[in-house]
Amino acid sequence: MSERINAVQVGAPDPEAQNSPIFDDARWQFESPDLELESGVCYFNNASFEIGTYVCSGNELLRCEERGVWRREGSCEIT
Repeated sequence: MSERINAVQVGAPDPEAQNSPIFDDARWQFESPDLELESGVCYFNNASFEIGTYVCSGNELLRCEERGVWRREGSCEIT
């Protein structure tokens, strides 16, 4: 049986809303987020989240990183 991580469920990104970029581990290592995008918060569907906040987008766990970008952290399911 699996459990869900206790993080806010934000749903799927709405292309019409303000969303910070999402980086995965491979992209994070080889691409540095654009400094022009730098912000003190992350946005997901027009809602702002503080640095260090975890959210679930579907089954995907995202963490708000410094500079205001999301980083994929894995799954929201605990097995």
